[in-house]
Amino acid sequence: MTSAAVTITAAVMVVLLFMKMPVYLSVLAGSVAYFMLHPELPAQIMAQRVIAGIESVPLLAIPFFVCSGVIMNYSGVTRRIMRFCEVCMRKVPGGLAQVNVLLSTLMGGLSGSNLADAAMEAKMLVPEMEKKGFSKEFSSVVTAVSAMITPLIPPGIAMIIYGSIANVSIGQLFIAGIGPGILLCLAMMILVGSISIKREYKSEMAEDIPFGQAFKEAILPLLLPIIIIGGIRLGVFTPTEAGAVAIIYALMLSLIYREFTFKGMAQALKETVATTASIMLIVGAASAFAWILTRERIPQRLTEFIITNVHNKYVFLLIVNVFLLMVGMFIEGNASMIVLVPLLVPVARAFGINDIQFAMVFVFNGAIGAISPPMGTLMFVTCGITRCKIATFIKEAVPFYIMLLACLMLLTFVPIFSLAFVRLLY
Repeated sequence: MTSAAVTITAAVMVVLLFMKMPVYLSVLAGSVAYFMLHPELPAQIMAQRVIAGIESVPLLAIPFFVCSGVIMNYSGVTRRIMRFCEVCMRKVPGGLAQVNVLLSTLMGGLSGSNLADAAMEAKMLVPEMEKKGFSKEFSSVVTAVSAMITPLIPPGIAMIIYGSIANVSIGQLFIAGIGPGILLCLAMMILVGSISIKREYKSEMAEDIPFGQAFKEAILPLLLPIIIIGGIRLGVFTPTEAGAVAIIYALMLSLIYREFTFKGMAQALKETVATTASIMLIVGAASAFAWILTRERIPQRLTEFIITNVHNKYVFLLIVNVFLLMVGMFIEGNASMIVLVPLLVPVARAFGINDIQFAMVFVFNGAIGAISPPMGTLMFVTCGITRCKIATFIKEAVPFYIMLLACLMLLTFVPIFSLAFVRLLY
């Protein structure tokens, strides 16, 4: 009965996901099915697990960082950083496409949300790229793939969720994300540059702004990631408190730039509530599902099975990559993280794999899933704004998928990319 109940629970969840039901409803429905098959279990347990899943102090950082990012979008910070990126990439092959990549990297340290980053750049940069002669599908792919950098660069929301589930230092995860973020940024720039040269895309920019002026305008926002990482490392504040610091800093910038308006603040708070609610609904639902897995001893059974049949940690990592890439094609990254981290982290620890390195591999796989068909959220958000057809998007993205897999292999089998900055600062 037990194994049948788990099978039915998983089947209900998967079927609803394929029917494009919201992720949190799909997971909740699977959990409800389990409790219906076990009438001896009080129904209150499920409600308690949903609430307990979001009653976490580290998760408070999510609304804080989301709010600070939205405030910066409404206070002119994004525009100043984009102008700085244009100056930096003025002579680089690819022009605005390179600006797209660099802007995502720098904004990753401000917004923490890949969907917000993709939506912003799809509205701001893609129309300008098309005017410069870039194709719609190429512009859309660059926007979506570059937004993958956002959850890697601190303060990524994925790091906060992973750290709270796996009981890993969120401060160390923030610092570790710098390596994969830089790796992906450089790999994208090389690929974008080579494609732009081959297709003879233009590289010149519309404005000729002195570097010193652009840097002066962008320096204050660019200091935020340094303040966050430095404050956490020196023990001035916790990662959760860093989110509150980010909001105060964003408000100070909006006053300095004299672009603060009560209407913009109201809209920023509205977007913060909507974004936070969507994340927390998934976290709460997945927490109930994780309780079911724990009750059925699925993590322990999986650990025993893998250790018995797989005797090499590199083979295990390869299997995990294939599995996570397949899961990412159908399930949103944060949802899969909450369900799978309790399953896979104990196995990784049994093989002696570093917690931070495994976290980077896990988060990077989730980021790839966000642009993978058939349910990639970044792909749909970007194409929805740019009106690019999904079929042409996927065809254009093939070289980028190959590049992403190469970066994933480097992160998986060369730990220095994940651990260099952690070892340097800790």
